[in-house]
Amino acid sequence: MTWQLNPDRYFTPEPQQRKLARDLYSSVQHLPIVSPHGHVEAGLFTNPASTFGTPSDLLITSDHYVFRMLYSQGVPLEQLGLPDQTNLKAKIPDPREIWQVFANHFHLFRGTPTGNWLQHILIEFFAVTQAPNTSNAQEMYSHLEQQLQSAAFAPSALLERFRIETLCTTDAATDSLEAHQQLAHARVIRPTFRPDSLIQTHTSQWKTQLQILGQRCQLEITDYPTFIAGLEQRRVYFKQLGAVATDHDAPNPHTESLSAGSAMRLFAQVLRGHSSLEEHQRLNAHLLLEMARMSSEDGLVMQLHAGSHRNHNTALLHRFGANHGSDIPMAVDWTSGLRVLLEQFGNHPRFSLIAFTLDESTYGRELAPLAGHYPALKLGPPWWFFDSPKGIERYLDAVVETAGFYNLAGFNDDCRNFLSIPVRHDVWRRVTCNWLAGQVLYGTINRAEVDEIALLLAYQLAKRAYNL
Repeated sequence: MTWQLNPDRYFTPEPQQRKLARDLYSSVQHLPIVSPHGHVEAGLFTNPASTFGTPSDLLITSDHYVFRMLYSQGVPLEQLGLPDQTNLKAKIPDPREIWQVFANHFHLFRGTPTGNWLQHILIEFFAVTQAPNTSNAQEMYSHLEQQLQSAAFAPSALLERFRIETLCTTDAATDSLEAHQQLAHARVIRPTFRPDSLIQTHTSQWKTQLQILGQRCQLEITDYPTFIAGLEQRRVYFKQLGAVATDHDAPNPHTESLSAGSAMRLFAQVLRGHSSLEEHQRLNAHLLLEMARMSSEDGLVMQLHAGSHRNHNTALLHRFGANHGSDIPMAVDWTSGLRVLLEQFGNHPRFSLIAFTLDESTYGRELAPLAGHYPALKLGPPWWFFDSPKGIERYLDAVVETAGFYNLAGFNDDCRNFLSIPVRHDVWRRVTCNWLAGQVLYGTINRAEVDEIALLLAYQLAKRAYNL
């Protein structure tokens, strides 16, 4: 059988709703893409000769959605090309071998968003007519390899083909941003200021990052005031190269306000290595508040991602390093955690906070009521495990009745795989149009209003939320 995409995927089988969903989708299908949060490297676009590497590099080794599923079924990560840090002499498999392992197990992705994304990519962009399997793996690999080497698959060519209007990368606060210096004139690829390695003082790399910060800023960082000055200086630099936002990862959204004296004393203790975990946590919570203060002054939108238990599998962390598919959702308390921050900045006219969570239970209980009150707070779209058809539907059901549409931040794809960007935006546009069609039939939205709302969700809300 020929492998093909269902033109009505993610639309209900109910005829009247499906017809309206099709009409709405046709009005937003070809809109430009605004991608205000993701992890594609800016360096891809600085050199006309840049490529995405091999098919295995692009679709397997770089995508934790893919190798996470394979690992859960007993496929060793080293067979997928991930280097084992405890065995540096181990042979890295040939990309064709990696692809064969992937194709042998492709059936594992049936019924998952990852399987749907991969199907869309392979059919729509590579004209593949069969699902990967054991027998066709090598022929398919040769086909993909040939395509990836063509001019049509140059990153800059795909940027235009996908109609990407804005693509924001995620960059360490200490990054040199060399690639962004070359791209700044176009204002399509923009950096995002991510200071986690500097404001999470308990991590093993903190002092190294502090030294790099000092070098970048030509400061000798020996106390709290010079540390804050260094962070502020880097934010100015990011803005000069087009940044519109900051990005912060935290296990929970706890914020705390320390006096100037307490902050200086805690920082001095941390610098000497004489602090308990509780003292680190208090300083980190205060530094998150400092990031909000800086955003209220320089206008960078503050993104906060919370509710992920990072690197849950310690053995995997030891062998392969961080961010290799073992991050797990966890419960968090937004109402209490954000209280201090929102008391100080929730009503500030220049401050904007976009909240993302892996704790789905907080959408309707906490985040929608908070965003439905505080002018500074917007809700980020379903994140990570939940940027799926059913996850998007649950999100809309949970938040719109309380927060409305205009307190949402639209959609961002959070992609590492560049070819996933248009695919994930297509899923969002299809699912939101289907959901809106249902609301029209249910009688909660008028037919005359729904085209405007579809446009908001697909494109305009993200531009508004990020001041683009």
